[in-house]
Amino acid sequence: MITSTRMNNLHPYVPGEQPKDRVYIKLNANENPYAPAPSVQKAVTDFVQSHPEKMGLYPDPDSNELHAAIADMLNKTGGVLCRAKVDGDKVTPSEQDKIPFTVTPEMIYSGNGSDEVLSFVFYAFFDSSTKFVMPEFTYSFYPVYAGFYNIPMDNVPLNSDWSLDKDEMLKRAAANRGGIIFANPNAPTGIGLKREEVRQMLLKASKDEIFIVDEAYVDFGGESCIPLLNEFKNLVIVRTFSKSLCGAGMRLGYIVANPELVNIVTTVKNSVNHFPIDAIAQVAGNAACKNPAYYVETSKKVAEERDKFYIFLKEKGFYVIESQTNFLFARKDGISGDELYRKIKAEGLLIRHFSTSGIEDFVRITIGTKEQMNELRKAFEKVLAE
Repeated sequence: MITSTRMNNLHPYVPGEQPKDRVYIKLNANENPYAPAPSVQKAVTDFVQSHPEKMGLYPDPDSNELHAAIADMLNKTGGVLCRAKVDGDKVTPSEQDKIPFTVTPEMIYSGNGSDEVLSFVFYAFFDSSTKFVMPEFTYSFYPVYAGFYNIPMDNVPLNSDWSLDKDEMLKRAAANRGGIIFANPNAPTGIGLKREEVRQMLLKASKDEIFIVDEAYVDFGGESCIPLLNEFKNLVIVRTFSKSLCGAGMRLGYIVANPELVNIVTTVKNSVNHFPIDAIAQVAGNAACKNPAYYVETSKKVAEERDKFYIFLKEKGFYVIESQTNFLFARKDGISGDELYRKIKAEGLLIRHFSTSGIEDFVRITIGTKEQMNELRKAFEKVLAE
């Protein structure tokens, strides 16, 4: 046999449908419907036109300028864009989100999207000799990495209201001594824990085990745990440019953690690929972080459309979970998730359906622009009237 047993045991991640047969309104992959800020577009264009020779040179392996820009953006916004205040070009965090210390570049590690960052985090902090704890329903790449690195996992069922069972997670983590990871707000449910709830978990959890909070969606209404980093040295926060920073095509993600943990992940990176982020992506990410006002406004627009569509679904008789993300998770008696997905697709729009047992009756709906959501309303009304 040419392939290894390890290779034959892999179970790859299945992303949202990427259609090739026709043009759809694409609301199935939790992408941002808005283009990056004009300043980002200009920065990339200027770089390519004015410094083409730099595309033939290796980029900064440590992304120093990008890390400084990320840290500055977090300090200005408090780590939650949709509640930040904008006055002209000045951005300040809401009282709820103020960070009680200064985030420094040494607290940032970045990579090719949060998926690559997560891969290095899994390698660095989870071990094949112990089980790590995660929710039963959460980001479906976590079990993929567990299989890839041969790390045992302990899946904790959600509560009946689809929230995290914090006590059971802590109980199993104490027994396993292998660490914890969860998305906050969670995917695909959209439910988030308050910062104080996470703090109480950290107080009860072992200080010798890693505690990872994935904040991919926090900018749309959750509470960031960045303010807890001074208190808890075992906390790692994973974030991405793909959602609120309109950058899924750029492939940029990062962690915020104490410098000691950042150095550990950097060691993993340097053992795989010393130059992970290309020069153009670094330019784009840097420019995005320097214009937080634009992304505050687009995040607010997404959150507003989400809340409006939540009301629409409730009025149509759906069971829909109130969300702090850029998507909604919903089901309706009398029509299966798969049937609803297929009928909406026939109307020219894509939403996400999971065949996973336990959530197979749900669909996940990414929030688009006002115009896109109006088209989705029309499609839902037609399908439900049939």
